[in-house]
Amino acid sequence: MGGVVVSGIGLVTALGNTTQTWERLLAGQSAIAPHQPFLDLAPRPLALIGPNPADLAELTQQAVAAALQDAGLSTPQPDCGIVIGSSRSQQQRLENQARQFLQTQQPPEFWLDSLPHTPALLAARQVGSQGPLLAPMAACATGLWAIAQAMVLIESGQCDRILAGAVEAPITPLTLAGFAKMGALATTGCYPFDQKREGLVLGEGAAVLLLESPEAATARGARSYGRLLGWGFTADGHHVSAPDPEGKEAAIAISQCLQRSGLTAADIGYIHAHGTSTQLNDANEAGLIQHCCPQAQVSSTKGATGHTLGASGAIGVVLCLLALTHKQLPPTTGLSQPAFDLNFVRASSPLTEPLGAALCLSFGFGGQNGVVAIGG
Repeated sequence: MGGVVVSGIGLVTALGNTTQTWERLLAGQSAIAPHQPFLDLAPRPLALIGPNPADLAELTQQAVAAALQDAGLSTPQPDCGIVIGSSRSQQQRLENQARQFLQTQQPPEFWLDSLPHTPALLAARQVGSQGPLLAPMAACATGLWAIAQAMVLIESGQCDRILAGAVEAPITPLTLAGFAKMGALATTGCYPFDQKREGLVLGEGAAVLLLESPEAATARGARSYGRLLGWGFTADGHHVSAPDPEGKEAAIAISQCLQRSGLTAADIGYIHAHGTSTQLNDANEAGLIQHCCPQAQVSSTKGATGHTLGASGAIGVVLCLLALTHKQLPPTTGLSQPAFDLNFVRASSPLTEPLGAALCLSFGFGGQNGVVAIGG
């Protein structure tokens, strides 16, 4: 089987590190709770990693270090490429700088450290990388787009080893106010694909994967979580925030992914859905899955981790890999009354038959449609 080997995982969510997140997911626990991190904004259900909003730089360092350690590698790694994205990136720092400027009329110092590519630069400095460096942004599909770009670099022979993924610390006044103004935020909790779903819940998180060519992984005797088999990306441009109700481009993205992976729809045993708990996304995504892979088992984990925006797809890929490794599927936390006829994973239990391959789906504002296929 071809594809790119995943030999290390660095996962940080509001549920904890890789092991803690997986165990708490299987137990049906949720990290979502009411918080009021900013006194001038009303309390909201949020998925915070700590008592206060996370620092993007610290979150990046933690995920990168965990991925390297898990892969059995140490620094420096001068030949390791970096493909790490973020949809919000340093928005927290930019908001603080803007507030300071309004108060003092003095331009901020070190504003270059607030640019969107900061997480990728921080990761490169951390590991001593002199290889290719990319900092993709594709709204909530950023994590999958980063992984897809890393796959291309490895499969084209430009790199043997890459740290890829996404980091998100989106709990800022502007982000909360913006989503609230759109009417997209939940008031009580996150209930993906449920009849009572009321909107998304913002969460913090990071997922960084150590990707290697099969030859490089074999040469050093690396442990493999599985392989990334292929990807598909399209953009429908239907609306600035609403998905295309016909879902044609999203279906094309799945078709592209299956073709690149050498798979058919019948090979897909599990789908980690985007499942944001919003009215439009869940309805459109459910219709897409019913059309493309109706037999697959489906779950969304945002009812446990919150919606980590650009990092959500990378987190989803990690959870697919853990599901293949442990032969167990994570449940759809928050789902009690399904609004759609899909084969939802309601409670975690060991798989009684081979899973086959998995798909991870991501959809972002502006019509971004992303799919990555994962195999054992």
